[in-house]
Amino acid sequence: MTSIAKILASSFRLGMLCVSLVAFGTAQAQEEVSTQTPVEEVPVDPVAQEYRKLLELDDAALNEVDEWIRKANQTQDGVNDPSLINLPAKIEQRLKPVRKAYDEFIEKHPEHVGVRLAYASFLTDRGDEMAAAPHLVKATELDARNPAAWNNLGNHYGHMGPVKKAFECYEKAIQLNPDAAVYYHNYGTTVYLFRKDAREHFGFSEEAVFDKALELYAIALKKDPNNFDLAEDIAQTYYGIRTRVGPRKMARPNEALEAWDYALKIAPGENEKQGVYIHQARILLGLDQVGAAREALDKVNLPVYQNLKERILSNVQDRTEEILPPATLR
Repeated sequence: MTSIAKILASSFRLGMLCVSLVAFGTAQAQEEVSTQTPVEEVPVDPVAQEYRKLLELDDAALNEVDEWIRKANQTQDGVNDPSLINLPAKIEQRLKPVRKAYDEFIEKHPEHVGVRLAYASFLTDRGDEMAAAPHLVKATELDARNPAAWNNLGNHYGHMGPVKKAFECYEKAIQLNPDAAVYYHNYGTTVYLFRKDAREHFGFSEEAVFDKALELYAIALKKDPNNFDLAEDIAQTYYGIRTRVGPRKMARPNEALEAWDYALKIAPGENEKQGVYIHQARILLGLDQVGAAREALDKVNLPVYQNLKERILSNVQDRTEEILPPATLR
């Protein structure tokens, strides 16, 4: 299962990766080399080599920290566990040399765009988004035609504000690379989450803002049709679109069901599929299709969904009794 907020944070890494791939090259020419023709040696770029080592240092440190956090989350001792109390300081100590290495590299190569994005991603991962911001801004100044730089800066403004600048950054990223699904995804999410800012920025009604977000999502899904996380985010969006006469009622339940049907088709595993069944049951219940809601819940058997299933099933039973007369009165 995913969350919308997660999409905004993870794309920093994607942007950095895009720049890294451009810097190093990903394609290796596959050609037959005659034994009679000497192979010309390609000189090693020392800056690229230093940059690669820096990224490896970053990855190793963050992977180790992630493992510490994973193990800490498994502890049964809660706040009484000394290892949890000391964990923040331990993490800070582990990441300190990585930050120092980034600072030293930037001091030597201040116009390196890739390292600006990588460092911003590193700082964001450790929760220091304010320190990341100057590097993102600098990246767009160094290379104004780098779409990843604009996307990542848009993510920053989406988190920290001003949100209207996020819209402008995503528009620039899309203009520079209209084929990247993640840019439309991030843009759509930000429009949906910050509807007041979107209304003011575009001069739209709230209904039109929803349409704008869904339009951006639709483009993203067309470009990346097998992305379950994206399809799930789109389907989740409909929970926020409510009727004016009954705020508790979904305004577009049939469109929501279509979105969940699509997510079900591309769900990568049983866990994801059963999560979709839960959502389908909720929407069907809202439409008073209690029989169909029961059928959806019958497909759910994983323990992780048991409590939620029982709660929705109880609501289905209550609603069934409300809309169907007792047998004695028929």
